[in-house]
Amino acid sequence: MSEFPTIALVGPGAIGTTVAAALHEVHRTPQLCGRTAHQQLVLRHDDGEIVIPGPVLSNPAEIAKPFDLVFVAVKTTQVAETAPWLAVLCDENSVVCALQNGVEQVEQLSPWVNGATVLPSVVWFPAQREPDASVWLRAKPRLTLPDVPAAQRVVQALRDSRCTVELEADFLSIAWRKLLQNAVAGLMVLANRRAGMFQRETITELGLAYLHECLSVARAEGANLSDNVPQEIMAGFHRAPADLSTSILADRQANRPLEWDIRNGVVQRCGKKHGIATPISDVVVPLLAAGSEGPG
Repeated sequence: MSEFPTIALVGPGAIGTTVAAALHEVHRTPQLCGRTAHQQLVLRHDDGEIVIPGPVLSNPAEIAKPFDLVFVAVKTTQVAETAPWLAVLCDENSVVCALQNGVEQVEQLSPWVNGATVLPSVVWFPAQREPDASVWLRAKPRLTLPDVPAAQRVVQALRDSRCTVELEADFLSIAWRKLLQNAVAGLMVLANRRAGMFQRETITELGLAYLHECLSVARAEGANLSDNVPQEIMAGFHRAPADLSTSILADRQANRPLEWDIRNGVVQRCGKKHGIATPISDVVVPLLAAGSEGPG
């Protein structure tokens, strides 16, 4: 490799556009790949906007050789659809960084990456697609990665950019903490409401009970999380703008498939594996699955 790796990004949605903009600002514009061809991407933030020049390629046959670093920013419900892209973007020398939800990123992507190293991440910033197809970044972008050699390729790519990269020795605990946050956000789908709904006392009580259930499962999976985590996560929802959405709610309102299994089903599955009762998951998960897949 040269000083900086060659970079491709699959899935220029809200998260993908944010990372692409951070790279473009420091003159490391990635090759953009997606289902729909676009001539440019636009990221809006508090200080203005960033225009990322395209094109966004829509045909994997246009890729001539593998890349050093591939960011995958598609929903986990779309992973199989990326197989033609990953087959040409990756080889055994590539690092694939998953900009995705869940604690099963390595297992989800490994079958598709042509022998590349899969690097999980935790994404810590809210970004949402706007009606004009631009992306609105609502906080400073930040990624957490496991402290392993492959992570240095991402650190190198995003050096001096607006996207902070943190390396964490106990990545498992960080990933499960984020999963707890995503799991309780699933309640927003069932209520069809944004973050302001957590101001209701009854929703706060339900959310805390669900978070404590998730916490028990996370600890059984090896996460080192304190008793205060449920209250800290709920406090974050209380501080959030009332109109703050979440990707799973946006998908439900657009009648798209939901990431219910990797955000919520995993708690139920792991609880069963460890013999932990998950009564709230046993209600929430079937309802999210039905909202995603029907029938009806």
